Amino acid sequence: MKLGLFGGSFDPIHKGHLHIAHAFAEELALDTVVFLPAGDPYHKQGERVAAKHRLAMVEAAIADKPHFAASDLDMVREGATYSVDTVQIFKQHYPKDELWWLLGMDSLLQLHTWKNWQTFVRQTHIAVAARAGQNLMSAPPELRDWLGDALQKGSLKILSAPLYDVSSTQIRAELAKGKKADEWLPETVADYIAREKLYR
Repeated sequence: MKLGLFGGSFDPIHKGHLHIAHAFAEELALDTVVFLPAGDPYHKQGERVAAKHRLAMVEAAIADKPHFAASDLDMVREGATYSVDTVQIFKQHYPKDELWWLLGMDSLLQLHTWKNWQTFVRQTHIAVAARAGQNLMSAPPELRDWLGDALQKGSLKILSAPLYDVSSTQIRAELAKGKKADEWLPETVADYIAREKLYR
């Protein structure tokens, strides 16, 4: 099987996340995309809506999408969670599967600052979602050799579908003003936010 891993705060999950997850699945012929909401901040309070709510919103958003799944793996581990460890756990559970990790272009260009990034890129394939106008030309020197090699081998792919021009930060700001953000949210997520009185 080909398994896609999509980590993020999902605070809240919105239509842009679902759009790029569909592109991720279609362009790479993935069997399943697993959404991995980040855990509660281990070093600060009040930075995000509680992980249990963010997981519930992800589950509500993907309930009718059989090729999408949600995992609490990054929520149940204590302390800081690192992508290299998350991928290692998936490799242990699915040793025969081909793993793909979805990154935004800005994250890719910072990859050399991640914990054990060279190990991480050996353990998984990487798909990159870019906004219009973003490219690899501004890649730092530390990444250039790996980028060229990975693109040639096919272990790094740039998705052709562009990212939606909407962010969770923008949605939270609208909701905090008492406005609706239904145009950006799946209906099930908007209902959950209203019911649980989140982001007020």
